[in-house]
Amino acid sequence: MMADKTVDISRLPEDVRQKLEELDIELAEGDITQKGYEKKRSRLLANYVAHSPAEPSAPSPQTAAQRKAHRRLTREDNRYHSEIRTEAVMQALALHNKKPVVPLPSKRTSVQYPGQQQRARERHDSSSDDDDSIFGDDQHRDFQRGGRYRDSGASSSSYSDASASPHHGGRGGDSRPHSAAYAIPGNTSRHALADVLQNARHSQPISQPPDVTNNAKSTRQADRVGHYAPSHISSVRLNNSGNLSGLQDDEIRHQGKVSAKIQQLLNTLKRPKRKPLPEFFVEEDDALETPAPDPNAPKPEGSVMSPFPGEQLVIPTGLPRNLESALQRYGSSSYKANAVTVLDQNGKPSLTLTYGKLLARTQKIAYNMLQKTGHKGEGGIKPNDRVALVYPNNDPISFISGFYGCLQAGVVPVPVEVPSSRRDAGGQGIGFLLGSLNVKWALTSEACHKSLAKTASGEVVQFKGWPKLSWLVTDSLNKSSKDWQPPPKQSEDIPAYVEYTQSKEGSTVGVTVTRNAMLCHARTLTLASNYTEGEVMVCVLDFKRDVGLWHGILCSVFNGMHVIFIPYSLMKVDPASWMKMITKYKASIAIVKSRDMHWGLLAQKDHKDISFATLRLLLVADGANPWSLTSCDAFLNLFQSKGLKPEAICPCASSSEALTVSIRRPGRSSASATGRGILSMQGLSHGVVRVDTENSLTSLTLQDCGQVMPGVITQIEYVCCLPLSIVQPQHPDGTVITDKKYVRTGLLGFLGPGGLVFVCGSKEGLMTVSGRRHNTDDIIATVLAVEPMKFIYRGRIAVFSISVLKDERIIIIAEQRPDCTEEESFQWMSRVLQAVDSIHQVGVYCLALVPPNYLPKTPLGGIHLPETKKKFLEGSLHPANVLMCPHTCVTNLPKPREHRPDYLHPTAAQYVTPSAVHVGNIVQGARMAQAQGRELGSTDEESDTARKVGPQHMFLTEILRWRSQTTPDHIVFTLLNSKIQGKWPYQVQPQVQMSCSQLHKRAERIGCMLMEKGKLNTGDHVALIYHPGVDLIAAFYGCLYVGCVPVTIRPPHPQNIATTLPTVKMIVEVSKSSAILTNSIVHKLLKSKEATQILESKSWPTILDTDDLPKKKLAAIYRAPTPEMICYLDFSVSTTGMLAGVKMSHASATALCRSIKLQCELYPSREVTLCLDPYCGLGFVLWCLSSIYSGHHSILIAPSEVETNPAVWLTAVSNYKVRDTFCSYGVMELCTRGLGTSTTTLKQRGINLSCVRTCCVIAEERPRILLTTSFTKLFANLGLTPRSVSTSFGCRVNLGMALQGASCPDPTTVYVDKRAMRNDRVTLVEKGSPHSLCIMESGKLLPGVKVVIANPETKGQCADSHLGEIWVNSPHNASGYFMIYGDDSLHAEHFDSHLATGDTTTQYARTGFLGFVRRTELTQSDGERHDAIFVVGALDETIMLRGMRYHPIDIEMSVIRSHRKICECAVFTWTNLLVVVVELEGNENEALDLVPLVTNVTLEEHYLIVGVVVVVDPGVIPINSRGEKQRMHLRDGFLADQLDPIYVAYNM
Repeated sequence: MMADKTVDISRLPEDVRQKLEELDIELAEGDITQKGYEKKRSRLLANYVAHSPAEPSAPSPQTAAQRKAHRRLTREDNRYHSEIRTEAVMQALALHNKKPVVPLPSKRTSVQYPGQQQRARERHDSSSDDDDSIFGDDQHRDFQRGGRYRDSGASSSSYSDASASPHHGGRGGDSRPHSAAYAIPGNTSRHALADVLQNARHSQPISQPPDVTNNAKSTRQADRVGHYAPSHISSVRLNNSGNLSGLQDDEIRHQGKVSAKIQQLLNTLKRPKRKPLPEFFVEEDDALETPAPDPNAPKPEGSVMSPFPGEQLVIPTGLPRNLESALQRYGSSSYKANAVTVLDQNGKPSLTLTYGKLLARTQKIAYNMLQKTGHKGEGGIKPNDRVALVYPNNDPISFISGFYGCLQAGVVPVPVEVPSSRRDAGGQGIGFLLGSLNVKWALTSEACHKSLAKTASGEVVQFKGWPKLSWLVTDSLNKSSKDWQPPPKQSEDIPAYVEYTQSKEGSTVGVTVTRNAMLCHARTLTLASNYTEGEVMVCVLDFKRDVGLWHGILCSVFNGMHVIFIPYSLMKVDPASWMKMITKYKASIAIVKSRDMHWGLLAQKDHKDISFATLRLLLVADGANPWSLTSCDAFLNLFQSKGLKPEAICPCASSSEALTVSIRRPGRSSASATGRGILSMQGLSHGVVRVDTENSLTSLTLQDCGQVMPGVITQIEYVCCLPLSIVQPQHPDGTVITDKKYVRTGLLGFLGPGGLVFVCGSKEGLMTVSGRRHNTDDIIATVLAVEPMKFIYRGRIAVFSISVLKDERIIIIAEQRPDCTEEESFQWMSRVLQAVDSIHQVGVYCLALVPPNYLPKTPLGGIHLPETKKKFLEGSLHPANVLMCPHTCVTNLPKPREHRPDYLHPTAAQYVTPSAVHVGNIVQGARMAQAQGRELGSTDEESDTARKVGPQHMFLTEILRWRSQTTPDHIVFTLLNSKIQGKWPYQVQPQVQMSCSQLHKRAERIGCMLMEKGKLNTGDHVALIYHPGVDLIAAFYGCLYVGCVPVTIRPPHPQNIATTLPTVKMIVEVSKSSAILTNSIVHKLLKSKEATQILESKSWPTILDTDDLPKKKLAAIYRAPTPEMICYLDFSVSTTGMLAGVKMSHASATALCRSIKLQCELYPSREVTLCLDPYCGLGFVLWCLSSIYSGHHSILIAPSEVETNPAVWLTAVSNYKVRDTFCSYGVMELCTRGLGTSTTTLKQRGINLSCVRTCCVIAEERPRILLTTSFTKLFANLGLTPRSVSTSFGCRVNLGMALQGASCPDPTTVYVDKRAMRNDRVTLVEKGSPHSLCIMESGKLLPGVKVVIANPETKGQCADSHLGEIWVNSPHNASGYFMIYGDDSLHAEHFDSHLATGDTTTQYARTGFLGFVRRTELTQSDGERHDAIFVVGALDETIMLRGMRYHPIDIEMSVIRSHRKICECAVFTWTNLLVVVVELEGNENEALDLVPLVTNVTLEEHYLIVGVVVVVDPGVIPINSRGEKQRMHLRDGFLADQLDPIYVAYNM
C-alpha cells in the first residue's frame, strides 16, 4: 500500500481507475484475499509511482464501474450495526480467552463447494489438518463411493466387491498382508479401542457368548478392531478375553483422529452451561420437564394499561367522498397534472402518467372487464368477483390503472407477484390463496404477459399450486361506449381489495379490506401526514402491498399527488437515485425503508448534489424494527447539512391486519413529539419493560413510532398474537377490560409518555425459548457484530425457531463469503455461540452456513424466511457447514431413571428379593409370563418308524439308511438355479435331483474317503466348505456315517477373498477341524495365487475333494453309543459381532426335526421350498436335516440365485404348488425391491401364490413387520394371503424355538408404549397412539418348548406386564458352547439356569433376548387360549442411556423415516455418546441436511441427544449372513478411521 502515498489516484487514466475499482469490489465481496489484493494493486500502480500523468477528464457517473461500485453498496447490510452491541460482543468473547473448543467435522473434499475446495488447495500446508478427511495421506481409502452393493444377507456367495474390501498393509512396520482376524502382538493402542466403556454399557448378569477365537492355536492374538469388513459372516469382533473391555479416559488421546475428536467433544460437554438434570425417574404421561420460573426474573409493576385513544378524526371539508370520486375529480379538473412517474434502469424518468390518462385507462379496463370478457366459453368478470393483478415491480403505471379499474367496476383486486418457474419462493402459497378466493381472471401488462412461460399452443402455463386463470392484457383495450357507466356500489361494507401477507409459519393468507376501511385509512393517513394536493412523493417501496400501496397508490390519488416510483432493480445499481429524485423534483415526501437510508449513506460520491430542503416527511416504513434507529440517526447526522430536518424523519408502525397503527407526525419539533428508550433485553425477554443505563452492553435502544392514528384506540398486550381474529382485551384475572373489539396487530411493544408507541418486535420475529422471549432482529445484530464482521456474505442471515421436544429452538442460517475455509468457519461459529449465549442467555440449537447468494429470495431480493425454514425442515437446504448444539440447548429432557443397586444388595435394609416381587405380582392378580408349545406326543407314523428303525431316539443316519431301503427312488432334494423357461406359464428347471438311495450311496462314498484318504478317526471334526446345494448335504451325512463331527462353513468369495478367506481359516482352526471336505471349485480357490498371498497353502489341514470319490461301500455305518454325543457344530456370528459355536447332540437334532415335523405337518407326500443360507441355525436344519427325518421333498434355492433372478423363488412356489415355504429377510427384501413393479407381469405369466399356506421367515431377531407387511401387500394380487406370512425365532442356545405351523392361530400383532418399554414395562396401547410401537408375534412355540420371562438381574419370574429375558426349556436345546479347552464353567449358566421364583426346579437355557408373553383371544388346537411370544431384541445390544434401556432398531427406524435419502441406519454408544451412522442414497452435498433431521427425530421420539452423526455411503453398515446389522463391528471400524465417511458431525 506504499504506492498510495506516492500516487494520486484521481490523476490516473480511466482504465486503470476502473481496474482499481473492480479490484476493490472483489476484495469487498470476498472474491480475493487481502494478500492477492495488495499484489494486484501494487502491480497496477507500479508504472505510476515515479511520475503521474496529466489529469484526465472525470468519468461519467453512468459507467459500468460506477454502477458496479454502487451495486456493491447494496450488498453490505450493516443496518443492524451498533457500536454498543459490537462492544458487548467483544467483551463477551474476551471472557472466553481460551481458543474455542469445537471439534471440527470430518468432511470429504468432494462435499465442499468450489470456493472451499480452491481455498483448501491453497492452504494445503496449513498447520491444522482437521479440514481434511480422517484418513492420513499415507493411508489409502478402502471404500470408494459408487460401485458398491450391500449383501442383504440373502446371498450365500455375494459380498462386497473388491473396491469395498478393506485390506490394509500391515501396521507397525509389518508390510506383509495379514488376516482381519489377527493383529500384531502388543498392539495395545488398537486393543484399547476394543469396546465401549463399562459405564456406557451396563454389565448384564448374562455375559455374551464366548469369543471362542481367544484360544486359537495361532501365535498371533485376534484383533477385534483390526480390519473393517462391510459384509459377510466375516464381520467378527474379537478380543483377548471374550468380555467387554474398558477404556480409560487417559488412553483415548493415544488413538486416532475420531477418538481424539470425541474426547475433545467430551471435554467440552464436561462444562455444561445449563443446569444439571435431577437424577430420579417419575413415570408420568407428561414426562418432559417444564422450565421452572426464574426467581430472579423481573416482575411487571404498576397498574394494568388502559386503552389509549388517538386524536379525534376530523375530516376536512375539501376531501373527496371516496377514491373513485377523487380520481374523477383530478382526472377532470387537473387532467394534465402528473400522477405517476417511473424511472428506467439508467435513473431517467421514462414514463409519466397524467390524471387524465389515468382516468381514461381505468374506465377502459372497467368497461372491458365487465363487458368484453366471457365470450369464448370462459366465465366473464362480474362485480364483486376477485381478480388477480399480476404486474412486475417496475411497472406501477399499469398496476395503478388496473387497481382503480377494478375499483371502478366493483371488482375486488388481489395484487400478487409475477409467478416464475425458477426459484420462486412462496409462489405455491400465493396460488393457494388465489384458489381459495376463487380467482379465475388475472390482469397483466403486455410485456409481463410475453415474459410468462407458455405451452406449445401459446397459452400461459398453469403454475405450480395456482388455479387455472384466464389472462386479460390491459395495455391496449377498446374504449368504453359513451353511455356506459360503472355499476353503482351496493354497500360500503363490501370488500375493496385483498392484500396478501404471510404468517410466521410461512402460509400465505389474504387480508380483506372493505371499502369503508380503505376510505377511512386514506383519510387518517391524509390527516396524520398533512397530505395536500399537488405534492410530490418519492416511493421506493413495493406498491402492491403494505405501506407502498397505502401511500403510493391510495393516498396519492386521494389527494391528487404526484408519485415518483423507484424500481428496486434501479436501487441495486444506483442506491442514491431516490435522493436525486427528491432534489430534482423538489419532493416534499419520501416513502422508504431503513435499508434504503443505509444504502444511501454509502453512496458517498453522489452526496454533493443532494438537497433535502423541500423534504417535510421522510416516512420510515419499517420504523417498528428496533434496529432502524441506527440508519435513522446516521442518515440525519450526514444529511442535516443538506437541508434534512430532524422532524421530517417519521417512523411508523403498521401491519397488514390492522393497517397503520401509529405514525410520527411530521413537522412537530417539541420535546414530547419524539422519544427513545434504553431498555434491558433481559427484562424484555421476560415480558417486562425495564429502563437500562445508556452504556449497558445488554440494552436495546428504541425510537418511538409516533402517536396513535386519529380515530384509533390502542390496547397494548405483550404477547405474540395471531392475526386471525377480533379479540377483547382482558385483565390478568380474565375479566374483560372493555366491550370494544380489537384487531391483533402482531406487534409487540408498549405505550410511552405522551401516547408515543414503542415497538420492540413482532410476532414474525418472536421466539419463545424456555418461557423467555427473544427477537430475531436482536439475534441478527449480535451475530453480525462477531468478528470478522465481513464473514457473512452481504449480511444475508436468517434466524428462526423450530419446535423440538415441546420447546422452540433457535436456528441461525447465514451465507458465508466464498473463500472461507472449514477451520475459519467453525472458529466463527464457535464465537457466535459464545456471543449469543453471553448477551441473550440463550443457546443456539443449530448454526448452518450456506454458499453465497444461496438462500431463497423474495421478489425484492430479501431472504424468504418461510421458504428457508421449510427447506431446512425437509432436508433440502444443502448447507456447507452445520454445527448442532443440542447438549447445551435442550434442558427439558425427561428425568432420568435412577437405578438403585442397594435394593438388590442382600445387606441392604430395604432389600427387595425376587420372591417379594413374585408375591407382589400374584397379590395384584398379575399373570406370570410363561408359555409352552403343545405336548410332544408321537404320531402313528413315528411309532411305525421307530418300530422299524430302532429306539425312539432315532439317529438321522439310521433314518436315511432306512429310507434308502424302503423308498429308494423317492426324491428328497431338488436344487434349482436362476434360469426360468417358457413365456406362459413360467417354468423352473431342476439343476440337480437326489433320491434317498442316491444320497445314501454318495454319503457312503464320502465316508470311505474320510476313512481311507483322510485317515480320520471317530470324533474328529471335519469342515464342510460348499456353496449351497446337495453336495453339502451328502458331505454332512458322509461325516455322520463314519462318526466324524461336521462343521458347515460358508466358502470365501472369489471377488472378496482378502476379507472372507481369513474368516474361513479362523473357523477351521477354532472348530479344531482335522480335514476339509469341499468340491473342486472351492479347492482351486483355496489354492489360488490370491489365496496363498493371504494364507500359506500349507496352513490348511487335509483338503479332500468330493468331486473325485472312491466307489467303495462302507462296511458299517457308525452309531453313537449315546444320543447325547455331539452330532455337529453350529457356528454363527452374533448380532454383536462375536463368533459363537454351539454343540448339537444327536438327541437334540432329532428332537428339533420331530418338533418341526409336528408343527408344520410334514409328510413324505409334501413339498417344501427353501430359500435360505444352509450354514447355521434353523436354516441349516431345514436344508439338511428336516427332509431326511420327515421324508418330504425339499426344493432348494440358493439365495444368490434370487439375486440373479428375483422371480425364481416365487415361480418355484407356484410351479410346484408348494404349501409351505421358508425364506430369509434378505430374500423377502430382494423380491420386494426387485419385483415391486412386476406383479402384473408375473400374474400374466401364470404365477399363482394362492397355494401357500405358510410363508415363514427364518430369523434370530425381532420380526421386521414393515417388510413382511410390504411383501404381503405387494403380492396379494398373486393370491398371497396375509395370514400365511409369518416369522420364526431361534438363537444360539435353541436353534428353533418358534415356528408358524399349519394348524396354528393367525399371527398376532400388538401395539406397545415405547416409553414404558424403556423402563422394562409392557403397556398395550391402541393403534395410532402416540409413542406406539407395533410388534409382531415371533411364530408359535414348537411342540415340547416351554419359555418363561425372567428378570435378567434377579432371575425372578416376571409378570406379563414386564419386559424380561426369554428363558427356554426344550428337548432340542444345544448342549453348550464349543470351547477348545473345555472351559465351560464361564458360560454354563447359559444352558443350565434356574428361576429364583416360580418353577425353581426346571432347567432353562438363557437366550439373551428380551421379550414378553401375552395371552390372546385366539384358540389353539388343544382348545386352550393362545399365549403369544414377542421378541423385542438382544439383551447385549440394548443401549443404556439416562438410566433407560433402548433398543437400537427403534432409534434406527425413526432415523430412517426422517429423510427419504436415508436408506439404512445403525446406532451405537461410545463413551456415553450416542453415535448414529446413516447411509446416504443421494448426492454427497445432501449429507449435511441429514444432521439436523437425525438430531431432531431422535430427540422428539426417544428423548435422546445424539452425540455424533456419521454419514456414509450405501453398503458401509456391515451385516451378517442373516441380514442382521453388526453394530459393534461398525463401531470398531468408525473408531479405527476405516469408514471413509462423507461427513462426521460432532454435536455440541
